[in-house]
Amino acid sequence: MSKTFEELLSKVRQCDKKVLSVACAQDAAVLEAVQEAHNLGIVDAILVGDETKICEICSELKIDPAQFQIINEPDSVEASLKAVQLVHDGKADMYMKGLLATKDFLKSVLNKEVGLRTGKPLSHVCVFEIPGIDHLLFLSDVAFMPYPTLEDKKAIINYTAEVARACGVVKPHIAPLAAVEVVNPKMQVTVDAEELRKAGEAGEFGDAIVDGPLSLDIALYDEAAIEKGAQDRPCAGKADVLLFPDIHAGNLVYKAIVHMVPGIKNGNVLTGTKAPVILTSRSDNKEVKVNSIALAAVLSEHARSKGE
Repeated sequence: MSKTFEELLSKVRQCDKKVLSVACAQDAAVLEAVQEAHNLGIVDAILVGDETKICEICSELKIDPAQFQIINEPDSVEASLKAVQLVHDGKADMYMKGLLATKDFLKSVLNKEVGLRTGKPLSHVCVFEIPGIDHLLFLSDVAFMPYPTLEDKKAIINYTAEVARACGVVKPHIAPLAAVEVVNPKMQVTVDAEELRKAGEAGEFGDAIVDGPLSLDIALYDEAAIEKGAQDRPCAGKADVLLFPDIHAGNLVYKAIVHMVPGIKNGNVLTGTKAPVILTSRSDNKEVKVNSIALAAVLSEHARSKGE
């Protein structure tokens, strides 16, 4: 099991290189990350976008553009469609957003002819390496699905559990979070969590262990579980996956960790698609983008090993 991003990167380097398709690649931060991932032996890349601008940025960054295939398409929407089609047609393994509006990027992902839609809802998974927690932590959904229904939450659990398995977690422990750890009919979040626990016991999520509702402290820390008399709960102090009740809770926790916890590392991936999709923020630094590429490569290899 990969407990750090360094271990995850090491795992990726043992696999065949993946091919990354980048839409509107004329973006300095993205090109820096692609170059780093290439140097680490994780990916080869196909850069789709304005070739003149791509080469200008590469020159400024002292990157040799000849090491990448470049497909010239100055129009951003057309570039996104050409880039996603490479993945759709099996010529690339994963898809990454460059200098492109998020709405246009998502339109390309969901395009009926050349996109990566599966007919299932899309969800965002963030993977954190946090000092003081001895394993990678998988958070969802913190950025994409605003108010997930019970069925949406089931989809999120299946997606996130598969990301955890790809990272080597044999039996993911999943905690549907709430403000309390008991079912309260007046708090729908706790009712949903109880239904998810029952669904887990019925085998809907494979070998994953689902235990909710749980408060965040009990899910992560043995001491809190003991103090509150919840030490016998299956996921108490053992949660690999934190399932948030809505995007507000997830996004607040995500940003609190990113901005207030020293020494954290993270990577992000969009799930519910036919192939891994990397949708990072422009505010994400190079390390986050490289970690996200590595995470997508691990998912691609995991799917290949399963024959998907």
